[in-house]
Amino acid sequence: MPNFNGVWSLTTQLQYRSDWPLVDRTIALFGGGADASDNNKNTIDTVSFTSTGNATDFGDLTVARTTHSALSSSTRGVWGGGTTNNQVNTIDYVTIASAGNAQDFGDLLSVNGAISAFSNDTRGIFHGGYNGSSDVNTLQYITIASTGNAQDFGDAQAVHNYGSGCASTTRGVFIEGNTDKYSYVTIASTGNATDFGDVVNGNSGGDGASNATRGLFAGGSAGDIEFITIASTGNGTDFGDLSVSRNNIGATASFKIAVFSGGNNSAGDVIDFVTIATTGNATDYGDLTVSRLHAKACSNGHGGI
Repeated sequence: MPNFNGVWSLTTQLQYRSDWPLVDRTIALFGGGADASDNNKNTIDTVSFTSTGNATDFGDLTVARTTHSALSSSTRGVWGGGTTNNQVNTIDYVTIASAGNAQDFGDLLSVNGAISAFSNDTRGIFHGGYNGSSDVNTLQYITIASTGNAQDFGDAQAVHNYGSGCASTTRGVFIEGNTDKYSYVTIASTGNATDFGDVVNGNSGGDGASNATRGLFAGGSAGDIEFITIASTGNGTDFGDLSVSRNNIGATASFKIAVFSGGNNSAGDVIDFVTIATTGNATDYGDLTVSRLHAKACSNGHGGI
């Protein structure tokens, strides 16, 4: 068993200790959202992928908001866009290794609520949304390790809001919200999105998570989970059901596990999870510190890292 001067990389741990169901040593962050009374929240919660359990407080976003999006590298968590009383262009970030409040990162190209996002370890891409007067098809990107305003990437296939996305290290796949179509881009380049396939069940208001191979989309209008193989193209396939059927969730993953946070109705504090490589229904993971929908999630160990 390799030992690099007594220090094992995360990849080595995963390869040689695959018997550990929650070995990934990564954490998930859940930021923002709105409670059942439509009060916007700036709360950032965290859970560890080493064991199930309730979330704990991490810090606060710079602006309390909902209908925003989240993405991350192995070191930074980033939230972009959303709605306060009106749509905002705010991008803020945290350093995942240390708890604390978010800091200003820069601005989106325009104010944008109902926006969605995905990332690899280098670049984050925001797609779609609502600019206060109409839905948009904009794709825009940031370099996660730096700070600054978003730049134009290209166009989605259609204008859309309340989409969802996930990524491998090279490819981002996303649902164009109210169109029920999968699209994809090559993250390292720029350009317009290409057709990937069809969504099996409605996913507007859901969210996506992935490891490097498989993407999961959950919690839309149908309240279930479906999956794709990121390196290929094709339609979604049924995976299973959430532990509580709901939409307006957050989703993120470690290398093995996807977690789904919050949602509408009485499920606003729910965190549940699945093992990405299998299929089946989600299992309870724990509870958020504050019950809310749109608790958008990111981690330091998702499929794009």
